[in-house]
Amino acid sequence: MEIDDGTSRSNSNSTTITISVKFSGSTIPISISPQSTIKELKSLLLPATNVLPRGQKLIFKGKVLEDPVTLAASNLSNGSKVMLVASQGLYQGDGPVLKKAQVVPPRSRKDNHSSSSNDAKKIMVKNRSERWKVTGVVALSECNLEAIPDEVWVCGSSARVLDCNNNILRNVPVEISQLTRLEKLLLNANDLSDESINWEGLTNLKYLTVLSLNQNHLTTLPSALGSIISLRELHVSNNELVGLPDEIGHLTQLEVLKANNNRMSKISEFIGNCHSLVEVDFSSNFLSELPEKFSSFNNLKALHLSNNGMKSLPSKLFKTCLQLSTLDLHNTEITIDLLRQFEGWDDFDERRRSKHQKQIEFRVGVSRDFDEGADKN
Repeated sequence: MEIDDGTSRSNSNSTTITISVKFSGSTIPISISPQSTIKELKSLLLPATNVLPRGQKLIFKGKVLEDPVTLAASNLSNGSKVMLVASQGLYQGDGPVLKKAQVVPPRSRKDNHSSSSNDAKKIMVKNRSERWKVTGVVALSECNLEAIPDEVWVCGSSARVLDCNNNILRNVPVEISQLTRLEKLLLNANDLSDESINWEGLTNLKYLTVLSLNQNHLTTLPSALGSIISLRELHVSNNELVGLPDEIGHLTQLEVLKANNNRMSKISEFIGNCHSLVEVDFSSNFLSELPEKFSSFNNLKALHLSNNGMKSLPSKLFKTCLQLSTLDLHNTEITIDLLRQFEGWDDFDERRRSKHQKQIEFRVGVSRDFDEGADKN
């Protein structure tokens, strides 16, 4: 089963048929076996619509199609047209998308003495550069920048933090490697794409512990990422990532990994080598499962998996992740009955209850059963 380009199969004996699904003003062609179920059809529609299968209502000739029934039994044939209605709140990738700040350029002061005005500007720039060197913080967020100013590179080993959040940067040049002692690189909410980041420059930053690339246009992360072995936090939320490279396993000091609101359908098993992980956020992706090696994270305390197609968890997650106390499974197919079958569930549930004891005590009439959305805060 796959989504194709919409070319119809004229041969009635073909193993697949092509149907058209109308959704949100567009038509989505789907190639599928007539013996597939409506539920399988909904799974195919997930990547194209960002709507979780249980939030999809498919209507054909005025009738709502039922999940267990096959397409053939539902009288769907080659060329059939189906309408998709999405339930509010069940969109994949439904997390917050930050709007870029609208930055107003500083007002220029008119002065009759143009020469003195130019001198003032030179002093201001000089003071800014000196301030960066003294504090170690290069603060350039919300400045409408299309490129990182050359004066930044002059800071050299003095720079500890480079904050370029909320700009319109389209390039991270190789000169970034001149900031040899950089510890935090913040590039959230820009116009960065896969080709616009010079990863060779980033791999030379031997002290980099925090790399934040949220809300850009990234679809892949290169193998070079695994060379930044000093990383402790990696933030790549609100992009278009389809996965993580196998080299993610080289980041053995990584403690925080936030890759929510992407398009990932599978996680590399090499992530099991990231034994320092404390918090992982994969919410709002296309995941149906996690690698079994997730059970090896002895330091893991928080795991966020909401708004995915999750059907199960690694079998030893509760048994071996003895510090896990936050588990967010909101809007997945995992039920409390399934969780209770896992070895180590009781101990995990006790840790979870203990963590939220104060909140529970002040809530009147709250059920003591597991609430997969209760651990968000």
